[in-house]
Amino acid sequence: MSEANHLACEFSDNGLVQQLVGPLNGNLTRLEQRLDVVLHSRGNTVTIEGPPVRAARAEAALRRLYRRLLEGLPVESGDVDGVARLVQEKAQERLMQADDGAGEDLSIRTRKRHISARSPGQAAYLQALQTCELVFALGPAGTGKTYLAVAKAVALKVAGTVDRIILSRPAVEAGERLGFLPGDMREKIDPYLRPLYDALYDMLPGDYVARLLLSGEIEVAPLAFMRGRTLNSAFIILDEAQNTTPMQIKMALTRMGENSRMVVTGDLSQIDLPSGNKSGLADALETLGDLKGVGRVSFTHVDVVRHDLVARIVEAYDKRDAKRLEAAKPPSAPASKRE
Repeated sequence: MSEANHLACEFSDNGLVQQLVGPLNGNLTRLEQRLDVVLHSRGNTVTIEGPPVRAARAEAALRRLYRRLLEGLPVESGDVDGVARLVQEKAQERLMQADDGAGEDLSIRTRKRHISARSPGQAAYLQALQTCELVFALGPAGTGKTYLAVAKAVALKVAGTVDRIILSRPAVEAGERLGFLPGDMREKIDPYLRPLYDALYDMLPGDYVARLLLSGEIEVAPLAFMRGRTLNSAFIILDEAQNTTPMQIKMALTRMGENSRMVVTGDLSQIDLPSGNKSGLADALETLGDLKGVGRVSFTHVDVVRHDLVARIVEAYDKRDAKRLEAAKPPSAPASKRE
């Protein structure tokens, strides 16, 4: 390999470098696999071997991880994978836009987590959450749409920027109806709202969440309970919005009061409404368009931050759906021949 393909990346703190490379050089091994380079660690220097473009990406990844350590944050396998996604060529433009947005730190701090972007879509999403009063987050499961929205809501609540957090979902799942579920109303709706509870408990101590739920400062409720209300000084999250009707989502969007923010999440490829019913999420996106104050972030399989296989599963389904759409197109009429 030519000398031009060797890059030395030096760091000032040997102790942090040990954390950077990980136990048994595990973090370097993950970066090697994801960025297709060879990494060697010696003292406070990590040497990168690979073509110039890939070597530059590896250097950017290492410096981002080292900066995380300088801030007193751990570097875990998920952080390594996330940074590897962020430095990929297709992510560069969106990543630069998020980094340069307003010179602001877009990471989210809660009592139990310090959360930063782990994909190009998440970088754009954090920027939108910072600057827009209403944000639509679209895309497949595993991209962090709901998780990051709850994190932002919790951070603003703890900081006193908003007084309440309202978490809501339409009670529609694969054709099931509440009346067929056992228990009282609370027991009927809890299964639909469990992902929102899970995110809350990941951000805050359990006893603190319980107190906020009891006082009403955090409210988790099905969408139908929002009708007729005006929600002032609140962070409102409407999750799984692809399963709303146009009238339902209009009702939800118009609940916003003074000093309120709203995030609407959904995946238009996973609509569980009865056949022939238009999704309220699709209708809202068509109606609002480029309305001032509204942000829109679209995630793809590249942004999936769960198991690597999940991203490949989402990509496989996307390719299958694209082929079906292409096959469904009517054949073009042959051009008429001149006599």
